[in-house]
Parts: sequence; structure tokens; C-alpha cells
Amino acid sequence: MVNLVYLVNVEKLTKLNFVKLVESRTRTIVIVNIVLLILIYITPLNAVAAAPTISTNAEATALIDVSSGRILYSNNGDKPLRIASLTKIMTAIVAIEAGSLSDKVKVSVKAYGVEGSSIYLHLGEEMNLHHMLYGLMLRSGNDAATAIAEHIGGSLDGFIMMMNDKAEQLGMTHSHFTNPHGLDAKEHYSSANDMAKLTAYALQNPIFREIVKTPSINVPNPNEEWDHRWRNKNKMLYLYEGADGVKTGFTKLSNRTLVSSATRGGQQLAAVTLNDGNDWADHANLLDFGFKHYPLRVIQSRSEPLKGTTFVSPTTFVYPLREDEQLDIHVEIIQEDTLSGRLGIRAAVEYHLGTTLIGKQLFYNENNPRLKKLNNSKEHTTFRATQANMVIHDDAFSMMRRLFKALFTLNEY
Repeated sequence: MVNLVYLVNVEKLTKLNFVKLVESRTRTIVIVNIVLLILIYITPLNAVAAAPTISTNAEATALIDVSSGRILYSNNGDKPLRIASLTKIMTAIVAIEAGSLSDKVKVSVKAYGVEGSSIYLHLGEEMNLHHMLYGLMLRSGNDAATAIAEHIGGSLDGFIMMMNDKAEQLGMTHSHFTNPHGLDAKEHYSSANDMAKLTAYALQNPIFREIVKTPSINVPNPNEEWDHRWRNKNKMLYLYEGADGVKTGFTKLSNRTLVSSATRGGQQLAAVTLNDGNDWADHANLLDFGFKHYPLRVIQSRSEPLKGTTFVSPTTFVYPLREDEQLDIHVEIIQEDTLSGRLGIRAAVEYHLGTTLIGKQLFYNENNPRLKKLNNSKEHTTFRATQANMVIHDDAFSMMRRLFKALFTLNEY
């Protein structure tokens, strides 16, 4: 070490008038040398590089990988804020899941008279739900939002209860909805992280996905000789390669809000900004950041046996990871005489990123008939293993709990 050589050189000094100086310097150098040695020994050789970061002009930001639900970047992500017409993401997915696209939705007095952005529906006009959803998401029609809400929920209050119930299911703990359109209201808010969760969930639905990626559409207009021609307000569809959604928003109090999504190389990301005056540029930078630093990586392919065994899985597990991130893999070998073993399952694998469980995968004997049946079905990838995401999948208890809540709290709205 250079420090040791320096110590030897100091000790070779012989002039008497340098003795005290040398002793002082030697003590100092020894102390410095000890500190350096301590730092060397306590610093891990495989120290992880600092995570890449990015900045925006937004008050709150979130970036999410749609398939896994992993939040890749967040700034003030849990801060409750006004979200304006991003509300309509919730309105749309609730309506798609609860309604029939061929339903005729009738425009009430309340829907006809609502303020703000509009697709100019006539009082008493009827339009099928599918077309009205395009007006909701492409042109941000508040009249469409209100008409859809009344049709699906039986009333505005009924639909608002459905919105908040869905938010609870998705773990949107910093959100509360009081209307289906996003006009400013004191108790109507969400956060960037919550809107990212909602968007990732909604984009799993093929109907929602098709609507929000549509640049423009013609819809029959019963009141005129020409069709409605609706062009999507989301400029990201025209500005960013691979863009495929989602929704713009603005009120005087919320300022500009935006959720965008894009797909490249089989990976879909969604970005959220709240109160951002430069959102188009910020979203392009956010999406670029995500694709560059967090690509989807194949962790375990369905075509490869589990290491050290002959067991194979009917699924492929992929996850967005930085180059410097490593997973901990926990393998449980299952005996054939157990209940799971009799079902043909021979191994269960859990994938952990730090202390977070991010995925699970089951493995079978390669000649198992159940495996062959699963292999003949549509290939899918194992996702959403964290507790926050698992609540999306309903069980009987949670469904009954929400039913009773709906029955006994109907008058609270």
C-alpha cells in the first residue's frame, strides 16, 4: 500500500529538529492508515451501485411496470392530490367490468347539464356503452362519465360506492372518489402511486387497453347526418414511439395531470404525473428511463427445468430488474405422498427482491399429464405475488364483506 511506503520514508528521517514533527506525522499517518484499513474491511466487495434516478417538473410522479406491478420510480408518490380527469380511468374500468358493452345508456338531465369537457350528448339520447366509453376516454366527456355512472351504478351515489370499493380492492390507500368525472371536490383525490396501480390493473383488460390506445374513432350520431369524429386528446400517442395510452386531465386547481403508457420489446410501462406543466416531455423521459434501466428479464423459462432437478413449469417468470439487482430464490421440494404431490406439483419456488416476495412458480414432473394440459393452454407468465397485488384476486370472504358493506352503508353517500 502507498500508505505503508510513506510510513517507512518518514521513519528514515534522522535530523533532530525533525524528530517531534516526524513523531506527530507518524501518529497522524498511522491513524489515517488504520481508518483506511477499517473502511476497506467494512466495505463489501460486491457493493451495489446507486440506483439510477430521474427528475420531473411534477408535484408527484410514479412509473410502473404494468405486468409485474413494480413501481420503478416514485417521487411524492403517496401524496394525496387532485387528479382531474384521470378519475375516468376508474370510471372506465368499473363500467367495463360491471356492464355490458351493448347496453344502451340514456342521457339524463344530470348528465346533460354537467359542466366541463363534453362530447355534447343530447338530453334523452341513447348510445351503447362501448361507444360512450370511447367518448369518455378519448374526449374526456363529463356528460359521458355521468351517464355511464348512472347506468352502471343505478345512481351517481351507487357508482361512486363501486369506485371506492374497487380502490379498496386494489390497495389504493391514498385515494377517495366522490364523482365519476374528476371535477374538483374537497374529498376527491388520489396519489401518483395509486393511479399507477390502477392503471396497471386496468391495462390488463383488453377492452380498456383497446380504447385508450385508439388515436381516433367514428361513432354513429343519431342527431345529425354525420358521425361523431373523436380524436384522442392524449398527444403521447402521436409523440412517443410505442405509446398506447392512457388519459389526460386538467382543472384550474389540479393543473395538468397525465397518465401515459408505452410498450417496447414486449414490456409495457405506465407513467403518472400530477400537477406538471411540462408533462409531455417528462413522460417521454420517464418512459425512456424505465425501458433503459428496468428491462424485463427472464428469471425462469417454461422450457428450462428447475436447476438441479428435472421438474418443469407451465409458466415463464419474468420481472423488471436493473443490471445490479439480484433475486433470492427459495425452492421447496414437494414429496409425492403429500396432497400437493398427489396433484403432481413437485416444487414451489418463491422469488424475493430484498425482503419483498415478487413471484411464485410451480413445477411438475416433465411427464405429468396435468403439465401437458397446462402447456396446451394459453401461455402466461407468473406475476403479482406481493400482498398489495394479491388483493386484486377476489375470494369468497372478501366478496361477501364488500356486499355487506354496500348494503349497510348505502345511505352514507
